[in-house]
Amino acid sequence: MKPEPVIAMLLLLMLGMWLVLQPTLKRSAYDLDVRVGSTEFLLDRHDDDGSGLTAYTVISPPWFAGTEFASSELDRFLEARIDEWRARPALARLLLGFFNVTSWAQFGWVAVGLFGQAAFFGRMLIQWVVSERSRVSTVPPLFWWLSLAGGVTLFAYFVWRKDVVGVLGQSTGIVIYARNLRLIRKQSARAGGTPGGIKEGMA
Repeated sequence: MKPEPVIAMLLLLMLGMWLVLQPTLKRSAYDLDVRVGSTEFLLDRHDDDGSGLTAYTVISPPWFAGTEFASSELDRFLEARIDEWRARPALARLLLGFFNVTSWAQFGWVAVGLFGQAAFFGRMLIQWVVSERSRVSTVPPLFWWLSLAGGVTLFAYFVWRKDVVGVLGQSTGIVIYARNLRLIRKQSARAGGTPGGIKEGMA
C-alpha cells in the first residue's frame, strides 16, 4: 500500500478535528445556558464593575456575543428574545425548531447535510440495481462518485455542526472514495477505455 493515501487520510482527519475543536477551545466557560425557541444563549455571570452587583455577558450566539446587562435586566432580555421567536411565522418556528437551527441561512447547511445523506442512499441503490441486473455483486464507478460527493458534503456539514463523531467518520472515507476513483482511472487507462466503461471498482 502506498503511504500517500494514509498520509492524506491523517491530514484530513487532523484538519477536521481542528475545525471542530478550535471554536470550542476558544470559547470561554459559561455560567448560564438558556434556550429560547431554537436559539441557545450562553451567558457568563460576573461582577458589574466591581460593585458587587451581578451582571451577565452573552457568549453565544455570535450576533449577541459581548452584549452586557445587569442581572435585573436578564428577564427583560429573555422576554424580548421570546417575543422575537413568537413573531416568526408558525411554519418557520416548526421547521427551524425541528432541525435545531436559528435562521434560514443555517437551514441551508441542513440542506447540505440532507444532500450528503441522499448521495449515500443513492450510491447503495445504484449498486443494488446494477448487481441485480447483472446477477453478480458489482460496484460501478458511479457508486464511488456518489460516495465522494456525499462524503465531502457531510464532512462540511459535520464541521459546521461541530460534530466530532461525524467528522471522524467522513475524514477517512473521503480519501478511500477518491483513491478508488483514481484506481479505476488507472485501470481504464491501461485497458485503453474510459472510466465510465468500467463495471467494477476496487473495494
